[in-house]
Order: sequence, then C-alpha cells, then structure tokens
Amino acid sequence: MEVMPSRSPLTERTAMHRMYRRSAMLGGGSKFVIILAANQGGGVMEWKGPREWAIERDSVKNKKKYAKKWGYDLEIVDMSTKKRYAHEWRESWEKVDTIRNCLRKYPKAEWFWWLDLNTFIMEPSYSLQRHIFDDLARNTYRDINVYNPLNISHPLTDDHLDPESRSAVGDGKPESINLIVPQDCGGFNLGSFFVRRSAWTDRLLDIWWDPVGYEQKHMEWEHKEQDAFEHLYIHQPWIRPHTAFIEQRKINSFPLGACGDNGEDPKIHYRESERDFVVNMAGCEWGRDCWGEMYNFRELSNKLNRTPWEKFKDGLSERIKSLRGQDKKPEEESK
Repeated sequence: MEVMPSRSPLTERTAMHRMYRRSAMLGGGSKFVIILAANQGGGVMEWKGPREWAIERDSVKNKKKYAKKWGYDLEIVDMSTKKRYAHEWRESWEKVDTIRNCLRKYPKAEWFWWLDLNTFIMEPSYSLQRHIFDDLARNTYRDINVYNPLNISHPLTDDHLDPESRSAVGDGKPESINLIVPQDCGGFNLGSFFVRRSAWTDRLLDIWWDPVGYEQKHMEWEHKEQDAFEHLYIHQPWIRPHTAFIEQRKINSFPLGACGDNGEDPKIHYRESERDFVVNMAGCEWGRDCWGEMYNFRELSNKLNRTPWEKFKDGLSERIKSLRGQDKKPEEESK
C-alpha cells in the first residue's frame, strides 16, 4: 500500500490562503496577470554580463514573490529577439505582440500588468485591488490636461465626432477604462502599465502592432512602441475615451537619476517617506549603474518591510557591530 506524504498545517494554510486570494468571488487574484519582460537568453544588441544576470534574477524573484502572495498569475516573457521580417529584426517591439499572446493564454483574466525588467515592487503588502482597482475612478484621470508634458491638444473638437470623443473624460465611467498609463517628464511611459481585456483592446493591439505603421515610422520613433502609442493617441479619436492616466508614483516611480535634469520632481521621483509601490530604473543603462540601483532599492524594500521581530534582531545586530567598531560593507553580489 502506497503511503501518501503528509502535508504540514503550514502548507495547508498557505494553499488555502492562495486559493482564497485567487478566487474570483473572494480575493479576485485570478483576474490579474503580471507580464514581466525578461531576456533570459540574451539579445542581439549586446551580451549579458554578470550584472545583467543579477538584475534579472532579483527582478524575477521580486515579481514571483509578489504574484504568489496575492494569487496573481505571472508570465515571464523571454524577450530575446524574434524575427518578424525577412530583412530586419524588430527588437524592442515585442511588447504589444506579447500582450496579445497573454490575452489568449489567460482567457479568464481581466487586467494585464506589464512590467519592464528594471522594475522593483517596493511594497509587496499593496494588492492591486486595494491600491488601484477598488476605486479606479479616484486613482485614475481621463483628462490629459491634468498633466500634459507633451502638450497634446485635448479634447478633440471636430464636429463629425460623437460627444464621447469630444469629451475630455470620455463617458466618465470607470467601466469604460481599458488602458491605464503613467506619464513621466517626457510623456507616456510604458515601463509599467495596465490593459484590460475588451474588444477595444484587441483593436488597439492589432493597430499598434500593424506592420504598415511600423515600416513607415519606426526610424522616427526613438522610443518604439511608446512613441507609436503617443501617435495613435494624438491622431485616432477612438483611442482617447478608453484611455486613462495614473499618477506616475502610483505604479512607476523613478530614481533621481531618471528625468533628473531639473532635480527632484514630486510627481516623478521615488519617495521613501510615502512608501511608493514600484520603482522603475528607467534609462539606467545610459550612464547610470543599473545593478547598483537595483541592489539599493532591493535592500531598502527589505528594510522597510521587516517584521517587528526582524527589526529587533537587526537593531540588536547593529548595536553589537557598533560596539565592536565594525562597519557593514555589502559585497558585490553580482560577481
């Protein structure tokens, strides 16, 4: 007779807890999918060194832990280049096509959260429901004039448009929001954003990925799919009524080195005192230390989210080291 391995009470409680948080009727976690861009196999633009592997390791671990805690699905996408045309590589344009694939893979999910690899969830105790979606009307805004770094003319005023397309806030109902995007100092930022399953979203993704637009404009669009969406938002009236914006620091805070030409910006840069949810080391590969930033934010998150017992132990340890005259010198983990 085969003896089945016994499950500990802790394992059973953990399993029940996850079932509760995933349940559509209870926790609601199954409605959300986190899509994490990773390039685990390397890309054609450059070889990955120890620091790049360390960044990926920490970022993936961070998202796995968060998704498990709240019962969300996590799709880790290998962004190594796929050849879409016979004469060129469409690297960095995989974001849109990847979201389309995830919509098919998770047919019961409602919201899909895209995260770039150089992001770190600083506050794992924040669920997406409580942080954003339980009060979507309060946590988002439809009128881009609230914060409009691109100076986009809004709303549209053409007579042939319907009242909803001429309205600054669409129909004003949170149920009609299908895309949630933060803005940084340069405009739309797609390092962390949400899309909702809908016919409108299917249409948007098809047009966004359209090879005709890509062939005509890809040399002009420095930020690739980000510039492409800005173009669509400006020139396609049907886009605006279903697009909402969210304060950047709600889901996409920057370190001081990003958008830092004018010093610290309270709309953009991470604030420890206010326990911002996510930090995005955007542009760190251009003259900044991506691994250093990831390491520092990871350590800060660990410190901020310690249990009372961990705080007591750390305080005691620091006291002992202080008495011994020892300085804590973190080792370079990526070596």
